[in-house]
Amino acid sequence: MDTLLPAELTALAARVIAENKAAGRMVAVAESCTGGLVAAALTEIAGSSAVVDRGFVTYSNEAKNEMLGVSTDLIDTFGAVSVAVAWSMAQGTLKHSRAQVAVAITGIAGPDGGTEQKPVGTVVFARAERGEDPEAVNAELKVFETAKTRAEVRIQAALVALELLLP
Repeated sequence: MDTLLPAELTALAARVIAENKAAGRMVAVAESCTGGLVAAALTEIAGSSAVVDRGFVTYSNEAKNEMLGVSTDLIDTFGAVSVAVAWSMAQGTLKHSRAQVAVAITGIAGPDGGTEQKPVGTVVFARAERGEDPEAVNAELKVFETAKTRAEVRIQAALVALELLLP
């Protein structure tokens, strides 16, 4: 067995590693609903240590607060699955790493936990770059309606996050 992960995921991770290495950039990730899947995909690639600085698995609200400095007021006001929280996670990832680019992922993989406003498959992504204006929010909410299982939501979210790490 060459890899534990789907080929689509490792192929994109290899591209992220190669292109960031060529650009001389380090990356970091903060993951909630993907539970470390993005970091696992990146580190599945030989030579990833030249690019990957670190990954944070901040599954609980407390972890988001303690590890990344996400305000509990922000979580209480907007919910953990929100642009505001994802953006704060990305900013906290930059603050607590040596990376030039950080991506944060927070969402509802299911099968439970969804609401009418935030159904299962709702995932929010944020990307932050060192030196950019922290007020210029780069975040997006996606709903993976075609994903039928928890695993499919997580894989689709990981693929989007990897795309966001490309230079």
